[in-house]
Amino acid sequence: MRAYHDAEWGVPLHDDRALFELLCLEGAQAGLSWRSVLDRRDGYRAAYHGFAIARVAAMSDAELEAVLAGAGVIRNRLKVFSVRANAHAALGVIAAEGSLDAFLWSFVAGCPIVTRRAGAAPPARTAISEHMSRELRRRGFRFVGPTICYAFMQAAGLVDDHVAACFRAADRYTNPPRD
Repeated sequence: MRAYHDAEWGVPLHDDRALFELLCLEGAQAGLSWRSVLDRRDGYRAAYHGFAIARVAAMSDAELEAVLAGAGVIRNRLKVFSVRANAHAALGVIAAEGSLDAFLWSFVAGCPIVTRRAGAAPPARTAISEHMSRELRRRGFRFVGPTICYAFMQAAGLVDDHVAACFRAADRYTNPPRD
């Protein structure tokens, strides 16, 4: 978990494939711990063709049933099938907006929202994550409630919620990870 925090969490993502992967993994995490998903990330990548959006959108029901039968992912039918639905929705966003990156970052006007709480817990959801959730659902995405969207925004760097004492807050994204 520390390696994930130090090297990935909160670093701004601008790659459509990586954003799609993270959005789907955050959806898989719903009701579970992030560790449970992070420990299976390689299994998800194998099951969903490295989260290549067009390839995931083309997955058949039989392929998704095989994902459900495997041990590499959390075997929840709705969550497994939602990844394909999200790939279709992502392709629609890319066609309409030019990229998933442009669409998702538009919720924060292209610039991370930086907060510095002195040890206080960040909110579980915000007005922006509620708006993002509504828009994603309207466009056909699933498992994108406001709490999931806020966790996604934190992980993808749309929101920088590192506490003031965290080394990542002192020098945003230029410090090397700790040993």
